[in-house]
Amino acid sequence: HSVRVDVAKCADALKQNMDLEFSRNKERFSFFKWASSAFNNMLVLPPGSGILHQVNLEYLSRVVFKADGVLYPDSVVGTDSHTTMINSLGVAGWGVGGIEAMAAMLGQPMSMVLPGVVGFKLTGKLQDGVTTTDLALTLTQMLRKHGVVGKFIEFHGSEGVGSIPLPARATIANMTPEYGATMGFFPVDQVALDYLRLIGRSDETVSMIEAYLRANNMFVDCNEPQTGPVYSSDLELDLTTVEPSVAGPKRPHDRVPLKEMKSDWHACLGNEVGFKGYAVPKEQHNKIVKFDFHGQPAEITHGSVVLAAVCSSTNSSNPSVMIGAGLVAKKACELGLEVKPWVKTSLAPGSLVVTKYLEHSGLQEYLNHQGFHLVGYGCTTCIGNSGDLDKSLSDAI
Repeated sequence: HSVRVDVAKCADALKQNMDLEFSRNKERFSFFKWASSAFNNMLVLPPGSGILHQVNLEYLSRVVFKADGVLYPDSVVGTDSHTTMINSLGVAGWGVGGIEAMAAMLGQPMSMVLPGVVGFKLTGKLQDGVTTTDLALTLTQMLRKHGVVGKFIEFHGSEGVGSIPLPARATIANMTPEYGATMGFFPVDQVALDYLRLIGRSDETVSMIEAYLRANNMFVDCNEPQTGPVYSSDLELDLTTVEPSVAGPKRPHDRVPLKEMKSDWHACLGNEVGFKGYAVPKEQHNKIVKFDFHGQPAEITHGSVVLAAVCSSTNSSNPSVMIGAGLVAKKACELGLEVKPWVKTSLAPGSLVVTKYLEHSGLQEYLNHQGFHLVGYGCTTCIGNSGDLDKSLSDAI
């Protein structure tokens, strides 16, 4: 959370932003470095390693722990609301406050009210061109309407859940705070086991995890008849009905079908001030402000894009949407399209793995051409660490 996009649109943006991050946080980072060798059972991952939730998913998570000859289920508490991303791998975990986290670090139990569990059955399969982000926004809208504060969500349905790859499940689980629940849980199945092998877990470890979970009736086998548990309440979604969506203009759970985005935006301009309104008088809807951008003539109006960031642990953990972004950049280059020079563009993946596959696929060069250079491994713009816009643009706004 400490990296900011002070520098963007250049080849050495990553180094410059990290140098600034270290200079700003020297005291904090020095303390962590000292603590990592002063205490037992403490591991510190240095800045620049990725977003913590994705590092947890790809590297730290165990699914089943083995200690002193005893096997037991993995669980985690984190001091960030998106800790729930790990629920995609069948690990119980959620975000807590600092006091609860300190208690957990010191080996104290954490008390909580037994939550209700909402069973969410997924059927069918997403259509071509529909992304996991579209699905996450649809689920968020449904769950907020249902009311799930303080509850666990368990996704089930062998057909629907079985068709969702694990990184896509991570996108859905990551959005748990946005739909207001404590957990968005996917039980371990064959998809989860395949992912563990993909991230380098040994066959012996994966076999141990499967055997333990099967012995304790915690493994979901899509090939066996499903006799599901009884839930506190139930919801159902046919994945074939999910359509391309955006959210906004102000809140992540205000989903708007992409085909309605233009009309929705124009309505929001005139609506009274609120989550779906700006109260701009009708005669000013088409107002244009001209300004000088480093010697270039420029102009903006209501709805102009000024900040475009490929970031956040929700999306940047998902190869399908990250490769999708690269393909859009490639197509734009082939068609001779270019991002306006005053738009602040940035790419902040959740993991070093993302950089590897974007470079390996040859897509990073197209992203660079459109100004989406690597700026850091962190949440950046998603949590407000976008850095300043150019002064000429800020003045025009």
